[in-house]
Order: sequence, then C-alpha cells, then structure tokens
Amino acid sequence: MVKDFIALTDYSREEIEQLLDFADSLKAGIKAGETQRHLAGKTVAMLFEKPSLRTRVTFETGVFQMGGHAIYFQTSLGERETVADMARNLDRWVDCVVARTFKHEHVVELAEYCDHAPVVNGLTDFNHPCQILADVQALREHRGKDFTGFKLAFVGDGNNVFNSWANFARRVPMDLTLVCPPGYEADSEFVAQARAEAAGKIEITDDLEGVRGAHAVYTDVWASMGQEQEAARRQRDFGRYQVNASLMALADKDALFLHCLPAHRGSEVTDEVIDSPQSIVFDQAENRLHAQKAVLATLVR
Repeated sequence: MVKDFIALTDYSREEIEQLLDFADSLKAGIKAGETQRHLAGKTVAMLFEKPSLRTRVTFETGVFQMGGHAIYFQTSLGERETVADMARNLDRWVDCVVARTFKHEHVVELAEYCDHAPVVNGLTDFNHPCQILADVQALREHRGKDFTGFKLAFVGDGNNVFNSWANFARRVPMDLTLVCPPGYEADSEFVAQARAEAAGKIEITDDLEGVRGAHAVYTDVWASMGQEQEAARRQRDFGRYQVNASLMALADKDALFLHCLPAHRGSEVTDEVIDSPQSIVFDQAENRLHAQKAVLATLVR
C-alpha cells in the first residue's frame, strides 16, 4: 500500500477493493457498537482552504470514533509560508494530514515533503478520491461488488468528481459517460490517458442520449466553489442538462441517482429525483465517514 491517498490511480484494483471491504467492516462494526481504536494516540491535522459540511464532519467524527485527535484549521496554503515548510513542520508533530485545497499541486507538494505523516486528499480542483470511495461503497450496497458491464452517466462538467470516476474506471472495469454542454468537457489529455488504461468505455457527449441505459446517473452543482463568477453563464449553458424525471427515464429502469452534495435543488436536479426511491445521495454522504476511516486506518499504522 502506498504512503499517501492522493488519487485512486496510485492504487491497484486489489488495493481499492481492500479499502472498500475494510470500509464495509468498519461500518458494520460501528453500527454493532464495536469499539474501534485504529487511531488511538494519533493526531490528524486537517488543512481546509474550502468550507465543508461532509468532509469536515466525517473526518473529525471518524478520527474520534477510532480513538484519535483531529486538529482543524482554515488556512490558505502557500501564503504565510511555503507549502514545503508547512509540510516539514506538520510531519514532525502529527501522524496524518488531510488537505482540502483549491490547487491539486498543493496536496502533491504536502505529500512530497511529509516523510512520516501520510497525506490524504480531502478534495482538490482536480480530483476527489474520498468521494468516489464513498460512492462506490454505496453502489456496492445497492448493486453488488461486480462492476463489469456497469454504466455510470455523469451529467455535468468534466470536474474533479468526474476525473475521480475516470480514475476509478482505470482500475475497475466499468463504462463511464460524461454528458455535458460543448466547452465543459474534461481535460483532453487526461481523458486520453484514462481511455488508454480503462478496461471499459469512457465517452464524452453533449447529447442527452448519453444517459440511455445507464445503471447510475450522477450529477453535481453547475458552478463549484471558486467558479461563482461563472454561475449565471453556467446556469444558461446547463439548462437542458437538469436531471429530472424525463432524463432519468432514459436510464435503466432500476437506475440509481447519485449526487456528491450539496445540491442546488431546482438547478442541476429536481426535488422529484433527489427525493425519489432511486436516490442514494444520503447513503453516499453516510459512507464518507466509513470510507475515509478505512483510508486513515490503513495509512496510519
């Protein structure tokens, strides 16, 4: 197992499945009242440039449930001191660093200069691997562990969540389709590399027919944090890409709906869909706790 958790592509298929199985066992254990002491006497530093509900609460709760101590602080990496100097300090004090940042390179640099403490990517502008672990855990609970022939349609821009799904598809056989307006595709070089490694198909289209037959339909907010100045334009450009009942009707009749949250109800998704029996958004959110605990307990040993 590698030292850090920066991207899913740092791990093999077997290692990803081991993390997911561990997350399942931790979830079952905590629900059964099991005492979990995997982080007893350990300290986790949480560096957050972006505000958060799910990431902060689930990491802090997870560290507490496993007997450790979490230190949260809001910061702007690289301003008061270099990222490398911050990493060298933290590496001498704490047992793990969780970073939720704007720039992906900041998390990479933290990991480069933390020799002892593993670094966990809590979110960057490029990817969001913890989210996908939680998503996959929820899908496995509803659809089983075999993703062969499974199709996920991601309706939205080629953002950090889509990139992480593409990374998952580079390790676990499945089909992935990005459905987005022209101009909002994922980075072409990244997509080419993902397609070269993927066992299934990775497709990008501006045609809503891309949702046809999907076993899961995923969406995200149209303007992420840091894109507020683009919100009005994105609202116009994405208007016909709303996930509503008619769009879901194109998918498999038993298709599940996913969203990483927070959701802008009435924009990228309707109440009818997000509150429907097909929606597993709160299962995803719950599993952020258990998937991240598996990552922390695996790395901090």
